[in-house]
Amino acid sequence: MTLATVNRSSGDRSDTLAASFATSYAGVLAFIAVVNEGSFAKAGDRLGIGRSAVSRSVQRLEMQLDARLFNRTTRNTTLTGEGELFFARCQPGVTHIAQAFENMRDLRQGTPRGSLRVSSAATFGRKVVAPLLAGFHAAYPEVAIELLLDDAPPDFVVDRIDVSFRNGRLEDSQVVAKLLAPMRLLMCASADYARQHGLPGSLEELSDHRGVHLRLPSGRIGEWQFDVAGHPHKITAPGRTIFNDDELVLRAVLDGEGVAQLAAYQICEQVRAGQLVTFLDEHAPDAGGHYLCYLSRQQMPSRIRVFIDYMTEHVREAHARSFVPTAPAA
Repeated sequence: MTLATVNRSSGDRSDTLAASFATSYAGVLAFIAVVNEGSFAKAGDRLGIGRSAVSRSVQRLEMQLDARLFNRTTRNTTLTGEGELFFARCQPGVTHIAQAFENMRDLRQGTPRGSLRVSSAATFGRKVVAPLLAGFHAAYPEVAIELLLDDAPPDFVVDRIDVSFRNGRLEDSQVVAKLLAPMRLLMCASADYARQHGLPGSLEELSDHRGVHLRLPSGRIGEWQFDVAGHPHKITAPGRTIFNDDELVLRAVLDGEGVAQLAAYQICEQVRAGQLVTFLDEHAPDAGGHYLCYLSRQQMPSRIRVFIDYMTEHVREAHARSFVPTAPAA
């Protein structure tokens, strides 16, 4: 026997099985409808097909089972003994299938419930996303949230991520990225550092100051980004301190270790309090934005939809509050 013959034989069996299943499924649905509605005509109305189509489906099912399921007269349709036994065995399965359809519909349209797996860039997650979760849980108590902090881009499929918060410019065409707010990067220094060393008045003067730098997930040291007459410009100033966590960068700047470039949402409280001052604001770059990302808009469960709507509204409110006037150097 050749391989082609084996494949053809296997394919024939698969086609036969598929045809048999399709016939059985249609017959069982027609059978259940007749039992529930009490007649072939009413079953046809229920299924949206003609009486004759229902009758043919039931007849094919009876041929497969080699058993008569109904006693039919011009006035009445009743189950045979075999029909009663078959109905008793089929009913739980059909009920489970109907309940499964209802559950799927409820996921999209009903009360939001279930679990959400959310990832975020670490500092954005701590300072912006996490503080909003209590309000979200109060509004949607049946939704559980698992928040994962990681500066590396997530793999939505492997990591089973439902929603991700990302910073900067996104180049992944596989995800839907909703812009929450522009991302504003500002140069900053502690008020004490500004009093002792002064502040750079131009990009060229940055080389006269100690830099505190961030090592990116890629392993590279992050360059400071600027806008010069509408064109992007990058600088890596000399520095003696490098961290792979931007909260540690902020702490070093507050301790007077040097100057750094950080996102506005990270430093707004310290600027308001007079602990930090910003400089070279006129060269603040267009650094993309803060994005909320997910894989598809299609068949979205209600728990994901309400989370996206809630976070969009409240992150934008928080972002509006983060813009503060630059505190003058003392």
